Amino acid sequence: MFADDTKVWRVIESDLDCDALQMDIDALLKWSDQWLLRFNPQKCKVMSLRHSRQYSYVMADAAGTFVIERTKEERDLGVIITDNLKPSSQCVKAAAKARSVLGVGQTAP
Repeated sequence: MFADDTKVWRVIESDLDCDALQMDIDALLKWSDQWLLRFNPQKCKVMSLRHSRQYSYVMADAAGTFVIERTKEERDLGVIITDNLKPSSQCVKAAAKARSVLGVGQTAP
């Protein structure tokens, strides 16, 4: 059993905020150990929405310590969220799906 779809959010304005977010992650890991509801560190990701601080966040489990991967785009409940919060990726994929359903852009057999 894993703790799927858990999200942590924090405003980052300084290095102290980065440290506070790491402490939040550590607290979540402690909670997950207590409740035996494990996180999979290899599937966890960090997305920065406005700041450009290149702080590395880590998660530790029985297998070792993992640096959490950074991402610019994630899909959640069918909605694509990007680090710039623009809907272009969502629109492009929705339009491609609509064209596929309508058969537009496909070559005849």
